[in-house]
Amino acid sequence: MKKTLFILALLLSQFAQAQGLYQKTNGELHPTPPKVPQYVVFCGDTIRFDTHEKYERMDRELMAFTYMQTTTTLMLKRSMRFFAQISPVLKANGVPDDFKYLCVIESNLDPQAVSVAGAAGLWQFTKATAKDYGLEVNAEVDERYHIAKETEAACKYLLRAYNRYHDWALVAASYNCGTGGLSRRIEEQKRSTFDQLWLPEETTRYVYRILVAKMLFESPVSFGFDVPERYPYIAPLQTVTTAEPIPSLVDFAEKYGVSYAELKRANLWLRDSKLTNKDHKNYKIAIPAQ
Repeated sequence: MKKTLFILALLLSQFAQAQGLYQKTNGELHPTPPKVPQYVVFCGDTIRFDTHEKYERMDRELMAFTYMQTTTTLMLKRSMRFFAQISPVLKANGVPDDFKYLCVIESNLDPQAVSVAGAAGLWQFTKATAKDYGLEVNAEVDERYHIAKETEAACKYLLRAYNRYHDWALVAASYNCGTGGLSRRIEEQKRSTFDQLWLPEETTRYVYRILVAKMLFESPVSFGFDVPERYPYIAPLQTVTTAEPIPSLVDFAEKYGVSYAELKRANLWLRDSKLTNKDHKNYKIAIPAQ
């Protein structure tokens, strides 16, 4: 029995090493979170951890990212694929690139993520908010799953919030608790910076988690992750623009030499097996490279 347990422990240890879950220190496996830094630069602003409160909050999130091993490994592997699609849209809209880490916290870089509240996609828009920011959401089309369009919508939100608060940390906080709730607290508490406000615990943790996500993706090894593999982003072979109804997306896929499954994976925003398109709206459908 002891021999069996020893062999099992050895196999688990080897698996952990293969997955990059533990960092080797002095020849021994030792997962250790990074030390709390003096500061992190977020969107060009320096956020310091110069009080016990800030230090301990940052320390908590550093430990959380270090020890949620499978999730962190998956996010690192997915990062190239999704950052390659998100960063150009942020740049084109004048939004700091650091906001790509907000997606990490919102969805773990899972484009099909759906919350218990029904928020969906990388940016986790609810149906109502998605429509407010110009996304189409219905039984056949749900642009919360269209990476470029949902990122455009997120940029609209972030820029509107920045025009109100003129502080990127507050903008990040508002993405969690809403501009209404944040503005009310600013008025009631007579303070206008993130670190001076008493916010819901979830919101405070949310901002610190974004800061830690930035640290993780800039230096995964410091968290004990040696994960060289990154899933690549493969651009579509072509994009077909159509304003006509598509009675069968199966037949449409066959026409362009791909399977229905391949077509759906490349166009997660197509939520049905058909596209009725009564209004003859222009849709751009990606045909994946094989």
